[in-house]
Amino acid sequence: MSDPVFFRRALELTIADIVGLTGASVDAAVDLSQRIDSVAPLDAAGPGTLVFLDNPKYADDLAATRASACLVQPRYRHLVPVGTAALVTREPYSAFAIVLGRLFPAALRPSTIHPEENSAGAHVHPDARLETGVVVDPGVVVGPRAEIGAGTMLAANTTIGPDVRIGRQCSIGPNATVLNALIGDRVILHPGVRIGQDGFGFAMGPSGHRKVPQIGRVIIQDDVEIGANSTVDRGANRDTCIGEGTKIDNLVQIGHNVVIGRHCVIVSQVGISGSCAIDDFVVIAGQAGLVGHLHVGKGAQIGAASGVMRDVAPGERVAGAPAQPVKDWLRGIALLRKLAARQEKAKDDGE
Repeated sequence: MSDPVFFRRALELTIADIVGLTGASVDAAVDLSQRIDSVAPLDAAGPGTLVFLDNPKYADDLAATRASACLVQPRYRHLVPVGTAALVTREPYSAFAIVLGRLFPAALRPSTIHPEENSAGAHVHPDARLETGVVVDPGVVVGPRAEIGAGTMLAANTTIGPDVRIGRQCSIGPNATVLNALIGDRVILHPGVRIGQDGFGFAMGPSGHRKVPQIGRVIIQDDVEIGANSTVDRGANRDTCIGEGTKIDNLVQIGHNVVIGRHCVIVSQVGISGSCAIDDFVVIAGQAGLVGHLHVGKGAQIGAASGVMRDVAPGERVAGAPAQPVKDWLRGIALLRKLAARQEKAKDDGE
């Protein structure tokens, strides 16, 4: 059986091209015409490949690399071996991403299965409006009065509900559903994403739980990316909103009426309960959970597996369950370890 290549190189770059793309500096002796046709990990690189070092933990791998060029911070320049061109930049990982995107642009967003527009087997309502250049895979359903902008791709078995608006140059992955939503430009929804379904709203009572109709929308601004099998509930009596440039990992749950600011990062298995307000540039690490109606201030950071049950101030860093300032949490962990060690010593002395 042949070994398939899923992402083919779009072009070759020279070291001069990479310097131009990233603004990296190089020694005068470097051959700028040398070709770079791929990327690789430090320990697997060979001639013609580009690598990067952003963490001294991998310094030993860099010392043994056979790569043609390495993107590296100034403070680690001395670690680059002879025979590998040092491309010095303050942000090697970001520069690496730029180069990788030029070499393999198809990996930047979910791809279509059938490159032609309006594939056989799709069901596009006659009242829907698709601009020129929209690609529709087999099995796609587009509801009445939906509007989809030029260059957007709808992958196989995706459902776009009535009156939904999707902007230009978006990628909607296979088996996604988009209902009751307004979506901006260059938005990426990975496979299985669910947008705009009911929020979890019930009026509790001794005779049972009465369902509360959810009549809001989901608004997703430009350049948002949402990972596979994540869910964003529509608002109950107002809109659920996700701000420009926010990046959301796989398996994230966002409840109704939640408002997320610009350029936030929300990692896998986070759960955000209804009516939380999250300001710009917040980071929420994996498996953290937020109870409803909280406010998280600009630039705050929430540690992995945290249970957040209070507001978080701008710039504050919290961790633990219940979440508390990181210094307090670390101090508590250290104290528990000391108490456990003291108990073990007392037990040994008693024996």
